[in-house]
Amino acid sequence: MSFPPAFLEELRSRLPLSEVAGRRVKLVRAGREYKACCPFHNEKTPSFTLNDAKGFFHCFGCGAHGDIIGFVMQHDRLSFVEAIEHLAGQAGLDVPRLSPEQVEKAKQQKTLHQLCESACVWFEQQLRQARGRTALDYLKGRGLSDSAISRFRLGYAPQDGVALVQHLKAEGHEPEQMIEVGLVRRSEEGDRLYSFFRDRVMFPVTDRRGRVVAFGGRILSGDGPKYINSPDHPLFHKGRLLYSLARAREAAPRGAVVIVVEGYMDVIALVEAGFGAAVAPLGTALTEEQIEELWKLGGTAGDPVLCFDGDAAGQRAAARAVDRLLPKLGPGRSVRFAFLPEGQDPDDLLKQAGVSAMQAVVKASIPLIDMIWRLETASLPQTPESRAGVKKALENRISFISDVTVKTYYQAEIRQRLDEAYGWARPLRERNSRNFKAVSPVTKPPLPDVKAVHQRRILLGLLRQPGVFEEMGEQIVGLGVRGPLDKLWQAVVTTLENQPGLDSAGLETYLREQGFADILPKLLSDRTDAGHWIRPGASEDEVRQGVAEIVNLHRKQALRADLQAAERRLAGEMSEAALRHVAAVRDEFVATEAAVVLSGENEKAG
Repeated sequence: MSFPPAFLEELRSRLPLSEVAGRRVKLVRAGREYKACCPFHNEKTPSFTLNDAKGFFHCFGCGAHGDIIGFVMQHDRLSFVEAIEHLAGQAGLDVPRLSPEQVEKAKQQKTLHQLCESACVWFEQQLRQARGRTALDYLKGRGLSDSAISRFRLGYAPQDGVALVQHLKAEGHEPEQMIEVGLVRRSEEGDRLYSFFRDRVMFPVTDRRGRVVAFGGRILSGDGPKYINSPDHPLFHKGRLLYSLARAREAAPRGAVVIVVEGYMDVIALVEAGFGAAVAPLGTALTEEQIEELWKLGGTAGDPVLCFDGDAAGQRAAARAVDRLLPKLGPGRSVRFAFLPEGQDPDDLLKQAGVSAMQAVVKASIPLIDMIWRLETASLPQTPESRAGVKKALENRISFISDVTVKTYYQAEIRQRLDEAYGWARPLRERNSRNFKAVSPVTKPPLPDVKAVHQRRILLGLLRQPGVFEEMGEQIVGLGVRGPLDKLWQAVVTTLENQPGLDSAGLETYLREQGFADILPKLLSDRTDAGHWIRPGASEDEVRQGVAEIVNLHRKQALRADLQAAERRLAGEMSEAALRHVAAVRDEFVATEAAVVLSGENEKAG
């Protein structure tokens, strides 16, 4: 028996899971969660976790998991309907019954899914027949392999306007349903049916579960728009779905970067090149609903990357995306912006320059705050009036952020950037008996660049104990720290990679020969961290421990972001895969956090 989704959501919201479970098992609060010995298997050490905010439970021992309904079903041995009725009584809700109309609607939707699937299979078959040769040649000419064509279920809609109608009728589908999902149209006279898609390469569009619900078609000959899409219908709303969304839902939690591009072919090219979480809007600018879908993907590789053309049109599209994003921002909910070389789309770039070029585009992506700054400060004006205009424009954009915490951080960041760009710190004046005397303002010292500090410390450590690189070189290179010593950093890394076994004197000799004779004495005589593990005479173990501390700090920061992303995904979909991923990331985060604490204690003890 089915129940309206709105009723089930109301039921879950009225009854805290901890309240229901607490009547059946002893719960102990642990931060934002509750822990207990699992009621579904015998254990002495608690491995059962319950979270009210997310509305789920999970046992890391036996794997039991679910929501409040699932808990009552398993614990009280009730059927789904019995559990619903029991909980509704506790919540003071009347149990609704689906009306005959609602039952009929569910049946109709199932029939429409079958209809779309039948059409997809037929389009695939036409591509491999004689009349689909031109379409197949087009796809092969775009560099698609047979496996890619099959993987994305690409097809062909022939010029014949009645062939699809006849095929679907023969399979028992009703003409009115064909019209409803946009596959078929009725002539103006109303006396005949004809295919909406004719002489076009067909791209199936699936829902979040991978079921075909719509199509996009690219014209091969004749007049008409280059691409057309199915109209909205009961199964499909083009402003809510993304092309290749189902595939991205599988790839993003496994570490694939979520990349949003413009078209079908761009997505296919990216997925084939290894960017498995590539998606695209369906013929429209990115909508608020699609942005929400991006955040539900639960990507572990950081914020989604919106990829735009590098021309003026791409900049305008990015500005429109910013406007849609700002009201939706929240803690852990943002995006990055990437721009392609002018005149190239992802498909072109991959063919001409390879995967590394696309990786470089993604790596060069900028956070949302940088995009906002770029939009309003393309050239920094000099007059007070124009500076005021820039400040006002930035404040206006930020005013659309709904989340108070995020808005506060944006306001602080913008103030700091404006101060740095315009040098707005003014001298103070104080009056004495004869004149005004300029007094230097009291300013806070600038915060150190953490990555630059870490770069300098690791460099000093390696200069004193190069042997640490043999064991930790991969971790050191993977940090990606940047700073004013980048050239020396690269020289040290390259030298130690190519000359293993060098001692401190040998490394210095190589570096002096490479042009660093002036900078080395100054760096080695630096006493900023005289009491740290990079002091002169530090042992190899001390340096190794110090480098490990930095590695763990960076790893902890990355894992914190991964954990937030995993929890966002879990909040959006209660799946076993999502639960396993959260548990794995949390365990790794706890282990890394413990390593950071331990290294700090060891340093104090030393």
